[in-house]
Amino acid sequence: MRGLSVYLSQPVTAAYETWLAEMRQSGFTSLFTSLHIPEDDASVYTERLEHLGRIAKALEMELFADIAPTSLEALGKTWDDAHTLLDWGVTGLRVDYGVTPKQVADLSQRMTVALNASTLSETELAEMVRHGLDLRRVEAWHNFYPRPETGLERTWFDEKNAWLKGQGIRVQAFIPGDGTLRGPLFERLPTLEDHRTLSPFACFLDLERHVDRILLGDPAVTDETREQFKAYDDGIVLLRAEAVCPLEPMLRDVQTNRMDPARDIVRSVESRAYGRPGHRLVEPLAAAPRPLGTITIDNTNYGRYAGEMQVTKRDLEADDRVNVIGRVIAEDRPLIRFIGPGVMFRVCWD
Repeated sequence: MRGLSVYLSQPVTAAYETWLAEMRQSGFTSLFTSLHIPEDDASVYTERLEHLGRIAKALEMELFADIAPTSLEALGKTWDDAHTLLDWGVTGLRVDYGVTPKQVADLSQRMTVALNASTLSETELAEMVRHGLDLRRVEAWHNFYPRPETGLERTWFDEKNAWLKGQGIRVQAFIPGDGTLRGPLFERLPTLEDHRTLSPFACFLDLERHVDRILLGDPAVTDETREQFKAYDDGIVLLRAEAVCPLEPMLRDVQTNRMDPARDIVRSVESRAYGRPGHRLVEPLAAAPRPLGTITIDNTNYGRYAGEMQVTKRDLEADDRVNVIGRVIAEDRPLIRFIGPGVMFRVCWD
């Protein structure tokens, strides 16, 4: 599952509502909002949360709210009737401090509860279970970290997640956006420090086999990133690239990596037909080095391999049998390692 963060310090405009609908069509099925409400803005936040809840219902999206006892009070609720936020379209609450194990357990009988993945201890979990915690409605959410150098370390993250899953608890993590960034630092909002400078889609692919829910921490992504997510639901990895020579039309088509994957390169199945008799010959270009992410096509010097399109998975030397035609942009090079056997990909040329 993947989702978006919506911050209610500003109203949800019609344009943003349209964007949310577009993201829903791109496979994003949940929303997250923070309800740490300033005292003088309680009524405004209440209206905005109800509005967001209506949007979530209309788009058939889950809506999670990060809530503290003070903000719950500002909404006119208590822990005893917090579950009535379901009527507003809120499907789950992220709880942390200021709530007792029994209150968490009682809440889990009514709606999904997200606990703090980083701080949850075995003792605390056992106490909640003793009070009747319904693990079917429990998730463990990691934080995002606005300040550079403070994101989680990968080994600790993996070990913590292994323990949580061993308890039967689903795990969530944040990845950064690349559109509108959240202040005041505007340094992106990842859970893992390793992800701070990577593209959102690369972070998603890195996490999807390790956690159960992935949320964008920042408010938006670019249209190009949205298209990558949308294409991925059709089984296609989009690679953005810059060309260094004129391109043949077939190089813009969907390609498939061979089922017998090579160590050094991604090999296009479809392109092998391009160099066969009756097709246009691929004449040699000046040989050039092939650093990771280089896109190439074999020329006539390679005989029966002529026409084969490849993407390098590591740095390779120049070869006069191989024409360099472009290179995947830096932000998308981490995606190459996810193009396994039989995986489809398409190059989006700049």
